[in-house]
Amino acid sequence: MIEFSVLDLSPIVQGGSAAESFHNTRDLAQHAERWGYRRYWLAEHHNMRGIASAATSLVMSHVAAGTSTIRVGAGGIMLPNHSPLVIAEQFGTLESLYPGRIDLGLGRAPGTDQRTARALRRNQIDSADTFPQDVLELQSYFRPAQAEQAVQAVPGAGLNVPLWLLGSSMFSAQLAAEMGLPFVFASHFAPGYLMSAIEIYRSRFQPSAALEQPYVMLGVGVFAADDDATAHRLFTSVQQQFLSLVRGTPGQLKPPVDSMDGLWSPSEQQHIERSLACSMVGAAPTIKDGLRAFIAQTGADELIVTAQIFDHAARLRSYEIAAQVREQLRCE
Repeated sequence: MIEFSVLDLSPIVQGGSAAESFHNTRDLAQHAERWGYRRYWLAEHHNMRGIASAATSLVMSHVAAGTSTIRVGAGGIMLPNHSPLVIAEQFGTLESLYPGRIDLGLGRAPGTDQRTARALRRNQIDSADTFPQDVLELQSYFRPAQAEQAVQAVPGAGLNVPLWLLGSSMFSAQLAAEMGLPFVFASHFAPGYLMSAIEIYRSRFQPSAALEQPYVMLGVGVFAADDDATAHRLFTSVQQQFLSLVRGTPGQLKPPVDSMDGLWSPSEQQHIERSLACSMVGAAPTIKDGLRAFIAQTGADELIVTAQIFDHAARLRSYEIAAQVREQLRCE
């Protein structure tokens, strides 16, 4: 049976603070480690009042320091926002502090709006166009340093930091195939090109020193509770979050509501339901049926589970149920 991992945006809930979010993130990581999750990844977003993981490598260090075996990674670092050398140094530092536990997922989008992108890299707002070259440059900094090499990543050179490419379209799927890197598809919020991206990646994959066979990890939302009704109520927080994004008014994660009726228009509902189509919502039997079908449809090598749930205890319970479902699927 495939491995399950965790994708955390370190949500700031309505009325909460970033400090509380970081405490909850570390607590969830500690539970995830005990429940047998393979990785704990954090996402880079900027100028988002409801997401605390903007300084992704710092939050990763906070998580890694509080755990001992689970792999800790970025899902992902938005490379257009950074120079490859800086990322090599940051992740070389993380690998030196927590050897054998660090992953580096790379995204091509800025993870924010254009105005914020300009503030992040003032004179390189079109740097997404150089993404393939930036990945190659980043890889070069992790190779053993050569005597004549003028610029080196210290620490970083000679360290084994696995690179992953993230995407929600054909571009990253094809690039990951050409470079022989593992591929992560953002099906948890953009499932439209899921099957096409998987087919392109697997059919065009070229073995590399990093990876001999294609390896696909897929994002999936899991909103689990002890009964279906409670799970569907918890799910309304992320539905409200997406509604705010659609309306251009992103904010903190809102508490759940009894019903979304009256909060969204039919067209907004259709758009959000399409975006969140790869979400499993319900009690354990419902989650198990959904994940079994999703794995059979996609042939995923690994799932990375996300759950934007307002109440921390309910969020923990959702991940606990998902871990229990994983073990049940392994026994089938």
